[in-house]
Amino acid sequence: MTGDSSTLSSRTTKPGECLRRIRTRLGLTTRKVAELTRSIAVEQRSDDFSLSHARLVQIENEASMPSLQKLFSLSCVYGISVEKLFSIYLHLDSAERLHASMALPKTHLASFEKTTKKTIPFPAHLSATSPASESEVVNHFTQAWGEVPAPLLEHLKVPQSRYGFIGLTDYTMYPLIRPGSVVQIQECHRVAKPVRYRSEFDRPIYFLESRAGYICSWCETSGGRLFSIPHPLSSCRPQVFNSSQVDILGRVTGVALRFGDGFAHLGPRKGEHATMDVATAG
Repeated sequence: MTGDSSTLSSRTTKPGECLRRIRTRLGLTTRKVAELTRSIAVEQRSDDFSLSHARLVQIENEASMPSLQKLFSLSCVYGISVEKLFSIYLHLDSAERLHASMALPKTHLASFEKTTKKTIPFPAHLSATSPASESEVVNHFTQAWGEVPAPLLEHLKVPQSRYGFIGLTDYTMYPLIRPGSVVQIQECHRVAKPVRYRSEFDRPIYFLESRAGYICSWCETSGGRLFSIPHPLSSCRPQVFNSSQVDILGRVTGVALRFGDGFAHLGPRKGEHATMDVATAG
């Protein structure tokens, strides 16, 4: 490690100047960097990974922008992660926020792997949809447009989660989970045996992937078939799958609900599928 990550922390410093500082702290000339990147290009079998002395000078003087391949080579030479070098040019943390603000019609998964983020933003109210003993504190840590500190999650040893976005046309679990919500998913691949639940909030909700797309719903299994069960107030029909037709991606452990978006009152027509047409098993 070079210990130069502090060089990247200031947004007021121009990207080229950041790269120049990193290079000079390592005692490297632009010609030496160019020489080192040529060996990377040979290993990667592409000249796109090579930087000439003149091109590096242009980059440091803000006269040129490096390609992805050339940033990769600088990462190798300078001993700084590609993610940190990308952050010189882009606000990487904005990607998740911008995606969450997009009104996409279909339910889908989103995965934003982060190594340096200290907080997890939720643009809405975070609440639990199923019991989870170790994460109860997180579920009660709710506020509008707030953040859940990552150290709290680490302290509670909450397993790494994936996130699913409920499409604007998906009313499968309405009104419990509204269209446009974000659900937190803990990996599991089996449906729990049904028991008597105290309320609908205690009944497990699952995130499924079928050949036609994703489904977020209650589930039951019987006779080698999986039954996707919508909320009774949603007016959506249950769907039935053979085990080969659907994969269980995980169990929903939290949901960020959207309020006042102006679409939640519309609802689907009675009897129609929520977000996709899926062939049922005969």
